Amino acid sequence: MPRPHGTMTHEHPRPRRHRVLFVAASLALALTGCAAAGSASPDEQAMPGDPTATNGAELSGELTIWAAASLGAVFEELATGFEGRHPGVEVLPISYDGSSTLATQLIEGAPADVFASADEATMQRVVDAGIAASPRLFASNTLVIAVPAGNPGTVQAIEDLGSPELTVVLCAPAVPCGAASITLLADNGVSVTPASIEQNVTAVLAKVAAGEADAGLVYVTDVRNRDDVEAIPAAGSEDVVGHYPIAALEDAADPEIAAAFVDFVLSEPAQALLASRGFGPP
Repeated sequence: MPRPHGTMTHEHPRPRRHRVLFVAASLALALTGCAAAGSASPDEQAMPGDPTATNGAELSGELTIWAAASLGAVFEELATGFEGRHPGVEVLPISYDGSSTLATQLIEGAPADVFASADEATMQRVVDAGIAASPRLFASNTLVIAVPAGNPGTVQAIEDLGSPELTVVLCAPAVPCGAASITLLADNGVSVTPASIEQNVTAVLAKVAAGEADAGLVYVTDVRNRDDVEAIPAAGSEDVVGHYPIAALEDAADPEIAAAFVDFVLSEPAQALLASRGFGPP
């Protein structure tokens, strides 16, 4: 019987991943290194040094992942790739939210197997609570200014966000994108009175995309390949880099599966996929 989820995802339910053919086809290229077709075993098809290759007894069971909201799209692809490497494993619908929100619920006892945070400070809270050990960095990200398509507020630079004529939304200070936004604004000497404070970066982007705000600070990966928002570089963002750690949780239902997924995210093909989606190196 599937274990209950500790956090409600803000996404619509997705169909079983192995039935989403276009995603599976994309991952066949991204996560197997364009392995040659034929009757070769999974071990023979895997990239050299890939720790996710099938080796010995195959894994079997379910995996519950909690991840920062900014990882939504790419973790769906990674989950599909992991299931492809381990057909006996089903990744349950992933729960996405602000890292701080997820960490609080984990500390309060909500069950999960793997946690991926958008910053090290939030992961450290989980480590200090004895829920996770030895987190590993797997990606990085930087902020940009998101504006609605057409840029109706004519935002040109981060200094413009201090204008009282603009409606600006930001992430809450407790979540990684909010903490990074505060640092970035302070570094530029910009004071902003936000129209609203959102609990995750997805909510900030949604308000900007809907035209409810003239601008917001989001991650560069959030605005890729979208036609309802535009990205404007934020001066100094290269000095405010968010690093993403991932860890298998101490009370994971199947520690072997949880550890295997962490290894998978750190593997060469998964790192290549993250890079192709705009994430920086760990």
